[in-house]
Amino acid sequence: MLNPAYPEFWVLISFLLFVAILIWKGVPGLIGKALDKRAAGIRTELDEARRLREEAQQLLADYQRKTREAEDEAKSIVEAAKREAESLAAETRKALAEQVERRTKAAEEKIARAEAQAVNDVRAAAADLAVKASETILKAKLAGDAGTSLIDTAIRDLKGKLN
Repeated sequence: MLNPAYPEFWVLISFLLFVAILIWKGVPGLIGKALDKRAAGIRTELDEARRLREEAQQLLADYQRKTREAEDEAKSIVEAAKREAESLAAETRKALAEQVERRTKAAEEKIARAEAQAVNDVRAAAADLAVKASETILKAKLAGDAGTSLIDTAIRDLKGKLN
């Protein structure tokens, strides 16, 4: 079996010689170092991935919190706008009633014109109020300073139109 006449003998000798050269040159150590270096790189990448995941979760939680806060603020702005619109409507109705009463005392002819004008004004004001309230509600959903300034502008415009 281990006869030098067989090719298997020379293959065995060649293989053993090849393995001895690899060991003598330190190839197993180099392979081990390369594997260790790769393992350290993978470990570093995993740590970085964990850190990024934690940051992403924190950002998501912050975003969700800010979204809830913005929705709450938008609801309060809408409610405040509704209350203010109701208050303005009540003031307008009161002012119109006083104006109609004064004109009633002045003359019978002016009563008819003033009453017709007051009814038209109320309808126009109610239509404008409905349009502005719709705009205010839609703009309030924008949230933030931009939405607040739009609401304030709309309320000032509405008050001027109702007087």
